[in-house]
Amino acid sequence: FKKYSAINEMSEGAAQAAEVISKLGGAPAVVFDKDHVVAVSGVPKKEYSQRRLSPALEELLENRKTFDYTDTTAEPLRAIEGITTHALTIAPILTNGDITGAVAFMATDDTELCTDKQSMLAKAAAMFLGKQIEE
Repeated sequence: FKKYSAINEMSEGAAQAAEVISKLGGAPAVVFDKDHVVAVSGVPKKEYSQRRLSPALEELLENRKTFDYTDTTAEPLRAIEGITTHALTIAPILTNGDITGAVAFMATDDTELCTDKQSMLAKAAAMFLGKQIEE
């Protein structure tokens, strides 16, 4: 049996959201359900597809927190198991008050710190996907 995931059910919409915010934010974007990567843009899909969330990301979501990496002296958050790239920003997707996933921007060689624009784009995409699931 496969665990039900509302985000996975709308994977095409999640992929489109990731593509749009990746282009606008200038960094790779990833959409997660509560367990796995659902959609990516700006990085090889095969490398990221269906990878599990890291324990650090699971804890962040459990606590309903957002994350912005704005200080290189702080500990970076590795959001995906088996991927060494750290997250720039992470916004939880809330549906009817429950955590259903997250939207994140990932670092590149050119972008090591989160910008305000990336933070707002991730939050907007998370809110949009949460509303889509509710309907």
